[in-house]
Amino acid sequence: MREQIGSASKVVVKIGSSSLTTPQGMIDVDRVDALVDVLAARRRAGTQLVLVSSGAIAAGLGPLGLPARPRDLATQQAAASVGQGVLVARYTSSFARYGLRVGQVLLTADDMMRRTHHVNAQRTLDRLLELDIVPIVNENDTVATDEIRFGDNDRLAALVSHLIRADALILLSDVDALYDGPPSRPGARRLAEIRGPEDLVGVQLGKGGAVGTGGMITKVQAARIATGAGVPVVLTAAAHAAHALAGEDVGTFFHPQGRHPGTRLLWLAHATTGRGRLHLDAGAVEAVVTRRKSLLPAGVTSVEGEFAAGDPVDLCGPRGRVVARGLVNFDAMEIPGLLGRSTRDLATELGPEYERELIHRDDIVILEPQS
Repeated sequence: MREQIGSASKVVVKIGSSSLTTPQGMIDVDRVDALVDVLAARRRAGTQLVLVSSGAIAAGLGPLGLPARPRDLATQQAAASVGQGVLVARYTSSFARYGLRVGQVLLTADDMMRRTHHVNAQRTLDRLLELDIVPIVNENDTVATDEIRFGDNDRLAALVSHLIRADALILLSDVDALYDGPPSRPGARRLAEIRGPEDLVGVQLGKGGAVGTGGMITKVQAARIATGAGVPVVLTAAAHAAHALAGEDVGTFFHPQGRHPGTRLLWLAHATTGRGRLHLDAGAVEAVVTRRKSLLPAGVTSVEGEFAAGDPVDLCGPRGRVVARGLVNFDAMEIPGLLGRSTRDLATELGPEYERELIHRDDIVILEPQS
């Protein structure tokens, strides 16, 4: 399976901030050029490539005279605004050495949730590839708020790999593979292959560094998203990019699981948190989880939180365990008056617009048991 990556026709490559910048937050020209050397060789061999690149905020630290990644959102957005131009200019210059053009694509999580948005994103990426342009994708940090952020580019890369129907996803980091513990610890063992969740039992996952937001936790989450959509994943160091793209035995290979859920459901399951909670009785849980039915007001016992129609909310069983997540059709303040009642009665009393489900089955994703 790993060797098939060497002949893949469409590949998403993600690289993190720490692999592109100096400790001072400036773009490392040599590192960018080294990555582009590898990607250009693969592109000229006929492979379509999408590069998901972090580094905008980090690249903006130096020009703005900031000693470290800012904590407040407004300054992060300002740094991203400055740094994104620096980053794309560097990629444009580096790919131009090989006669290749790049196109900038900035996305938010909202673009993956709303059907018209993600269809447009898919259409744009497909057309860029048809025009022999290398898309450079990043989260739109200048406008994204906490509520609509991916939070890291690892998960963004996983969703993009599904969006464009990629044959493989390569996650490049400053660590050469996934280990069963901190790589610096004596005796830490490289995990060459991950076939399923059971292979991750007992594995200690580290957090991100000073200039990035990810870490092994987000990379494993991204691998889970991509493999769940049938896309194989290789996690390795940026220095091993050529070997990973050639299908050689470097890094950690995550085997695909063969399922192909919709992009919105991937986003719901992996790139969101519920804005509130709906508590279901046992019958509603069975209808939603087992029979994959829509959620009706009659099966809901209580509501928590503040949310608007269209927001993601968690669905909880009688014992409080989250069993699913969905996009709700009503504001939180409307729901208490609907609970336990049939849609027919509600339509008769309140009007025909209330003769509908709280959450349609197409907007519900079933979640694995929460520990």
